[in-house]
Amino acid sequence: MALVKQWAGMRILAAFDKFKGSISAPRACEIAAAAAAGGKWDVDECPLSDGGDGFMEILTRAAGGIESRMAARGPRGKEVQAGFGVVSLKRIPSGARAMLAPEVAGTSGAIAVVEMASASGLALLDGEMRDPLRTSSVGTGQLIGAAAATRVRAIILGVGGSATNDLGLGAIGALGIGFAAEPGANLELPVPADWPRIRGMTGQLPKMIPPILIACDVDNPLFGPRGATAVYGPQKGLRPDDAAFFEDQGRRIAAMLCSHFGRPESLAAEPGAGAAGGIAFGFMAAAGARLLPGFELVASWIDLDARLAAADIVMTGEGRFDETSLSGKGPGTVARRALALGKPVHVFAGQIGPVKSLPGFFAHAITPPGMPLGEAMAEAPALLSKSVRQVLADR
Repeated sequence: MALVKQWAGMRILAAFDKFKGSISAPRACEIAAAAAAGGKWDVDECPLSDGGDGFMEILTRAAGGIESRMAARGPRGKEVQAGFGVVSLKRIPSGARAMLAPEVAGTSGAIAVVEMASASGLALLDGEMRDPLRTSSVGTGQLIGAAAATRVRAIILGVGGSATNDLGLGAIGALGIGFAAEPGANLELPVPADWPRIRGMTGQLPKMIPPILIACDVDNPLFGPRGATAVYGPQKGLRPDDAAFFEDQGRRIAAMLCSHFGRPESLAAEPGAGAAGGIAFGFMAAAGARLLPGFELVASWIDLDARLAAADIVMTGEGRFDETSLSGKGPGTVARRALALGKPVHVFAGQIGPVKSLPGFFAHAITPPGMPLGEAMAEAPALLSKSVRQVLADR
């Protein structure tokens, strides 16, 4: 028990991201804290997000905001329960507020936080239902409309974990944009399979829609070998034979969007335009939306650096961790910043890939050798708890 004595009276920062498909970031932090219960150390629970699953909950709760739940249309049309948060600007740390300028200045009023994954996320669909030809971002548009109705000064939209590749047409359609087909006909909330029928667009977004700020950490353009379809389409169920359709029809629809809203077609080449199946491009064209670095926004919002400085030991983790994680966002950034402050770091992950040895850095695979993936995901909460307890007990 030497390690327990060494850590007695110390402060642990539990800064976990999600274990995709099994444990949310807040739940992972709760598990770590529960595993440390009964010891003589304090645990600061600090869940992470880069704009995907958990984004709304993490930001809203960190700033003492109010969460609202509502029925929304899921990516394949089935009703889901989703929500948005409303947060007073006074409760947001100054570093995060600075990232919202110039769209939002000062501390008066409130902003809304919307999470695309809660209404249009890949995790909402079983494998056989994943088909970007037939998934839509309508539910995300419904959340944005409901958030705007509260008269907030801006909406922060986190776009990670999406199931869609529809250029945001579903979302802007839910907000009132019409899609014309053959003369005299309109398409109601078209999915990409309907794109060949679209001949034009009608209407503008309601004036009540405030500035939209999109939190994401990708720099992909909309089209080409690094575009939304080529890079992210396969994980959303894209069939190889459909890739050319998305590129060809997508370019036509993108040009139509830019023409309708008076934007240059070069917008499609902007870094990040391909985020979340092009919903970033859709709102850049329709609403002049601006992109924000998702993890940096969250890190500033939750005062990550100050909490790292106050910690004696840092625990972090996610589903898989390897050498590339240290040069990425989330737990990798937490680990790098903590090590730079001289804090020991313990990473817990379902799988640990090759990671070079660093002073003060310890990686723990929570999955026993030979355990099937499905079983490991089902047992992940118990496995994480056991691994944290073992580390604290210094076997």
